[in-house]
Amino acid sequence: MLKSVCVQDYMATGLVTFKPETPLIEAISTLLRYKISGAPVVNQKGELVGLLSEVDCLRAILTKTYHEEEYGGSVADCMTEKVETINFDADIVDVARLFIDKGRRRIPVVKLGKLVGQISRSDVLRAFEAYADKD
Repeated sequence: MLKSVCVQDYMATGLVTFKPETPLIEAISTLLRYKISGAPVVNQKGELVGLLSEVDCLRAILTKTYHEEEYGGSVADCMTEKVETINFDADIVDVARLFIDKGRRRIPVVKLGKLVGQISRSDVLRAFEAYADKD
């Protein structure tokens, strides 16, 4: 069994993030440029306030199109506000269980309420691979 390894040892840092006031069209361009399917939304204090996904963007565009409105708006208008997070010092095994139980692909990592990174399923697999290589 994998000895205790913390999330912070394998999480990604230096993430693409958005501010709530970021124009949605700018956010869409950023998602496309970096070839990512979503990004955390943080306030001026660095606190996680939401997530913006491709699905959130599509939903916003279709809603405006349906109502024959010109699209504008900001990330705050369409982001998902209820975000499940994990603490930076959580055990990697607990994260693996969370991925299995919740079906998530990635989870934002926080420390004292501030976004410090993100852990993905492949990061967890990398941790298990590193452990296997030590045997």
